[in-house]
Amino acid sequence: MSKIHSTAIVASGARLADSVSIGPYCSIGEEVELGEGVELMSHVVVAGRTTVGEGTRIFPFASIGHEPQDLKYKGEKSSLTIGKRNVIREHVTMNPGTSGGGMVTSVGDNCLFMMSAHVAHDCRVGNNVIMANNATLAGHVTVADFALFGGLSAVHQFVRIGQHAVVGGLTGVERDVIPYGSVMGDRARLAGLNLIGLQRRGFGREDMQALRAAYGMLFADGGTLAERVDEVAERFKDVSPVQDVVTFLRAETSRGICQPKGANGG
Repeated sequence: MSKIHSTAIVASGARLADSVSIGPYCSIGEEVELGEGVELMSHVVVAGRTTVGEGTRIFPFASIGHEPQDLKYKGEKSSLTIGKRNVIREHVTMNPGTSGGGMVTSVGDNCLFMMSAHVAHDCRVGNNVIMANNATLAGHVTVADFALFGGLSAVHQFVRIGQHAVVGGLTGVERDVIPYGSVMGDRARLAGLNLIGLQRRGFGREDMQALRAAYGMLFADGGTLAERVDEVAERFKDVSPVQDVVTFLRAETSRGICQPKGANGG
């Protein structure tokens, strides 16, 4: 049976799993669905067409599912989907999608959103993502698995962040960040590879050496980036992490690619 504090307000249409826990002064909208083991600490507001997956914990004063901060939003019945076993800390905000972005904002599993992090409309956030205090995503941002955002970082709309990438604190990201990349600076520049993160996640020495060699080739002088991508694709055709980078660089983008300072074309 759900455990609901007497001061909480739960709309009649809300769908709550049996093991949900809702603390003091929370507010749950009529189109909200909370999965098994979801815990709302206190003063949490979950609104709109929002689904929260099992085992997710939401801390005080988080605002989840209210309408987007997008002037083009006209009240369309968009949604926010949050996966399993996430930790959403104090004052975090997450908004649903819009008609201009597929109508859905989605968050994967096992993510940590620290205090005052923001996930805007139409974002797609993968699994095992960490956003530190006050890290923010503008609309239509795509974040792949295991990405990490330092405190007070900010990502421009429509930017892509590759898997296992790391964004330094106080960094403004205006261009796509390659998988396994590390960016930092007032306006982000590629600073290398997230080698420490890869070691912690069990990547083998051969894969890491291949990534380092591919990185050097991709951002060397001479030729175009497209030509260097083709060269790297052929040379490392059997190395899966390198092919992740190749696929990312070959995909369409409206933002361009974040490159090292002084790199050819950067």
